[in-house]
Amino acid sequence: MPMTEPAADCFETDAIIIGAGPVGLFQVFELGLLEARAHVIDALPQVGGQPVELYPDKPIYDIPAVPVCTGRELAEALMKQIAPFKPVFHLGQQVSRLQRQADGRFLVETTLGVRGLARAVFIAAGVGAFQPRPLKVPGVEAFEGRHVLYRVQKPEAFAGQQVAVAGGGDSALDWANHLAGLPPQTAPAGVILIHRRDAFSAAPASVSRMRALCEQGRMQLAIGQITGLEGSAGDASRLAALKLTGADGVTRRLPLDALLVFHGMSPRLGPIADWGLAIERKQLAVDTEKFSTSEPGIFAVGDINTYPGKKKLILSGFHEATLAAYGALPFLFPGKDVFFQYTTTSPNLHRALGVSPDLSDWA
Repeated sequence: MPMTEPAADCFETDAIIIGAGPVGLFQVFELGLLEARAHVIDALPQVGGQPVELYPDKPIYDIPAVPVCTGRELAEALMKQIAPFKPVFHLGQQVSRLQRQADGRFLVETTLGVRGLARAVFIAAGVGAFQPRPLKVPGVEAFEGRHVLYRVQKPEAFAGQQVAVAGGGDSALDWANHLAGLPPQTAPAGVILIHRRDAFSAAPASVSRMRALCEQGRMQLAIGQITGLEGSAGDASRLAALKLTGADGVTRRLPLDALLVFHGMSPRLGPIADWGLAIERKQLAVDTEKFSTSEPGIFAVGDINTYPGKKKLILSGFHEATLAAYGALPFLFPGKDVFFQYTTTSPNLHRALGVSPDLSDWA
C-alpha cells in the first residue's frame, strides 16, 4: 500500500470502522472502552447491516443472554450500548479509497466525498456490499423502484393491494408470511408467493407457516417462472399483471399491484478487493490473535474475514471485535500502557459508560 501526504479538509479520529452491522457496532463499544474515538461508514442508509436489511423481523436465538430478538431489536440495543461513546456515522456511502499516509495514518474517502484520517481501520463489512439479484424478464426496468421492489421499507404501503412475492428462501417466505399475517386494516388485499418449484430453502418453520396461511385462505402459492410483466392500459409504467409459466408450459396471467423479488443477494467485495489486502475465497485473511489483515493497522472482523475454524456467527464477530480492539492499541496509542479492565469493577469504565453501579450487594 503506497504512502501519500495527509489530505486537507478531513475529519480526524482514532479509528474508522467500515460497516455498521452488529459486529461493526460492537467494535465501537470495544474501542470506546479503550478511550478510542470512532467514525463508522456504511453503504446502507441505516445501521444494522444484514440482519436489518434482509430479515429485520426474523428472530435470532444465539445472542448470549438474550433468548430471542429480531435483527432490528439487536441493532437498537447495540446503538443504546454505544451511545456513551458518541460515534459518528456516515451512512448511504461506500468507501472508495483507503490509503496509508506518510505519517502512518490511513486516509479513507467515500463515494460521497467524505474523507477521514485514522490511526487504525476496522473492516466489518459483512461479506461485502449486498446487491439484490434482479428479476430477469423483458421490460422489468420500467417498473423497478416503483412496482417491482427488491427491498421492503414500509409494509403498510401495500395495504389493500394485490402483492406477489417471488422467491423460495428465508427473505421471500418471511415477507410473504408477514404481509399475509398483518391485521386486515393494514394487510394487502391478496398475497401470492411465487416460486419455481414446490420446495423451499427457507427455515422449516417458515415453510410450515406459509402452508398454514395458504390453507386458511390468507395467501396463495403459485409454482412457475415469471416470464413477463404487463403495464396497465391507461398507464404503461404502472404494473398491472405478471405472466407465470408453469412446468407444463402453460402461461397464466396474474393481476397485481406490486411484485417483491427476493431471489437472493450477491455479495461483492467492491473496492475492498483493490486495497492490496490478502484475500482468500473472497474474504480477508486475518490472524486469530489480533484479527489483523496483511496490512498493519487494518483489522477485519465478522463475516468479511477468514481463518481456520471460522464460524460465521454474530457472537463470533463480537469476540473478534474485542481482540481486534486490543490488537490495535499500538497503532491507536503508540507507547501508551493500557491495562485490561473489567466493566463490573473499573471506575474509569463506569465514568466512560456514564453509570454508577451500587456495589454494596457484593460486599
